[in-house]
Amino acid sequence: MNHSHLPLIDLHRHLDGNIRPKTIWALAQQHNIALPENNFEAFIPHVQVQGSESDLLAFLSKLDWGVAVLKTLDDCKRIAYENVEDAYNAGINYAELRFSPYYMAMNNNLVIADVVAAVIDGVNAACKVYDVKINLIGILSRTFGVDKCQAELDGLLAHKQHLVAIDLAGDEYNFPGEMFVEHFKQVNKAQLQATIHAGEAAGPESIWQAINQLNAKRIGHGVACYQDEKLMDYMLEHNIAIESCLTSNFQTGTIKDLSQHPIKEFLARGLLVCLNTDDPGVQGIELKNEFKIARETLGFSDKDIQQLQENALKASFLSDSDKALLKQKAANKQ
Repeated sequence: MNHSHLPLIDLHRHLDGNIRPKTIWALAQQHNIALPENNFEAFIPHVQVQGSESDLLAFLSKLDWGVAVLKTLDDCKRIAYENVEDAYNAGINYAELRFSPYYMAMNNNLVIADVVAAVIDGVNAACKVYDVKINLIGILSRTFGVDKCQAELDGLLAHKQHLVAIDLAGDEYNFPGEMFVEHFKQVNKAQLQATIHAGEAAGPESIWQAINQLNAKRIGHGVACYQDEKLMDYMLEHNIAIESCLTSNFQTGTIKDLSQHPIKEFLARGLLVCLNTDDPGVQGIELKNEFKIARETLGFSDKDIQQLQENALKASFLSDSDKALLKQKAANKQ
């Protein structure tokens, strides 16, 4: 990449979807948790996608072993620390790491707010060691229903000063955004931003709902945008970003042919679209890999790549002064 003067940014990256297979294996041994295989190599397909899955839910099941082994708050802290190290090792300058504390807490009955604190601790400890800037986004896992999401939100809001945004993730099709309007009123009141997974397993109406009722300033995936001209015009006019995740969209079966990914159209229309990893550990990819796909499979030019990087900076939940600082720092590294 010739644009090393621009920071490399990952805005859609799940911390709990990036638990190293080696760490899952080690924690299972440590806590005597039975895994479906007796040797590590045979275990990898259980936690890492091979090729692509039948649908979003089949893909999401790959994340389950990673959280199943989180027996203690120290384990949560450890995976948070390793996430920062992974981002640094991937050459990333700034990442917004998102995590669902209920999903991390549920298997071993951890306290949700304590999981949030452990993640914050792990990230802070790692940021003292690795030169990478990190912010945190809390996830409400819609798959577990309205009440569980309220408990999750309560745990997140107890530490709201350490978060930049709240996200709604999980089973979009069966748990539509309409169910979570009250939750996002609280998010708004807490003065946190909203980024919503929408238009991945459902259509454009899901994205409209996220914008109009949940106050989304960014849309996770947003693949279905291309089906609705008015929606794309609206998002362009209001600077609502699309967090695109190419490999993930292929692996979840959302997109069958990556060369036909609508990111081409989004970029051509001037939409605020950027490139992200989603679940690097589960997918076995990193951010530079996504830029490589953009070049080689989608035929993006240097100018396109530069635009994607500039869009990520613009769409980030950073203050204007922090954005300028990040850009300056990347330029100085040349």
